[in-house]
Amino acid sequence: MSHKTRFVALLAAGALMLPLAACASTTPGGAANCNVGITMPTRSLERWINDGEQLQKKLKDAGCTVDLQYADNKVDQQISQIQNQIAGGAKILVIASIDGTALGPVLEEAAKQSVKVIAYDRLINGSPNVDYYATFDNYKVGQLQGNFLKDQLKLDSAAAPINFEPFAGSPDDNNAKFFFAGAWDVLLPYVQKGTLVVPSGKAPKSNDEWTSIGIQSWQSDKAQAEMDNRLSSFYTGGKKVQAVLSPNDSLAIGIVASLKSAGYAPGADYPMITGQDGDKANVKAILAGEQAMTVWKDTRKLGDRVFTMIQQITKGEKVEVNDEKTYNNGVKVVPSYLIEPEVVTKDLVQSKLIDSGFLKASDVGLG
Repeated sequence: MSHKTRFVALLAAGALMLPLAACASTTPGGAANCNVGITMPTRSLERWINDGEQLQKKLKDAGCTVDLQYADNKVDQQISQIQNQIAGGAKILVIASIDGTALGPVLEEAAKQSVKVIAYDRLINGSPNVDYYATFDNYKVGQLQGNFLKDQLKLDSAAAPINFEPFAGSPDDNNAKFFFAGAWDVLLPYVQKGTLVVPSGKAPKSNDEWTSIGIQSWQSDKAQAEMDNRLSSFYTGGKKVQAVLSPNDSLAIGIVASLKSAGYAPGADYPMITGQDGDKANVKAILAGEQAMTVWKDTRKLGDRVFTMIQQITKGEKVEVNDEKTYNNGVKVVPSYLIEPEVVTKDLVQSKLIDSGFLKASDVGLG
């Protein structure tokens, strides 16, 4: 090989290496491969907006390419969004599913393209192509709600039966099963003993029957209509409801609206109502005495964990999980990372929600 030929060959090799070096150096930590599609269920619930936008910002700040979509609670729309993200070159999908049983075919497409899938807060069922699951300890959420009612109502020493109405979440949301099971494992024994009486008769005989009282799509207006029906049909002649198991804040808002329209007002005889999420409207309701508590899931921690998972995937590192036995999606046990939830009551709003920066005082009428 002549000097000239060798020089040209070296130039050519250098030209091939330069783009690779530039790509690696401009996006340290594996961000060169960090193309992420995020699909959230809906913009109609405050928490999904916060979750999506916070994760998107963290990823963009780290140099990732991000496509964030909201599916208006329409399964076909979410599937189409995921297909578009795969076609657009996404290497990692973060999916908060609307229907955890409907995504099998589109995840097969993802697997063929070697796309990693993280189920975000809602388990995706019936598919082997779910790599990781990041969520809160959803059974614990229900346990916190059930134990709160048990303690506040003094169920172990109650002298008279307590009128109680249980609700469950959306039948197509796998998390709703865990929320209900956690609460029902605490409360069902008191129903069976007659300490808690359910005038409507809508008291599942076991955890497996939870869908019989599920509220589709977690919609506040459907919870309101259901509570309206129970109050008008089973609470006549001065009978009052004394406690309501609401699995989340959006249902609690509907239940509170129903109680208000039926003449209930905060005070000694106002029913105890649970919730979950720490939504602004519900924190206002807690401060006004219209809701007793919410189970706070600091979604910033969930976003941080998923961000860490994505970084570990793009760097080729082992992805950290803390549960490899609980979440069986019917095909496989999905490696999971569970985050601890917390109870927030009126006296904890300032220290938990506001001092932490999760909410501003002005968001909830304080300060």
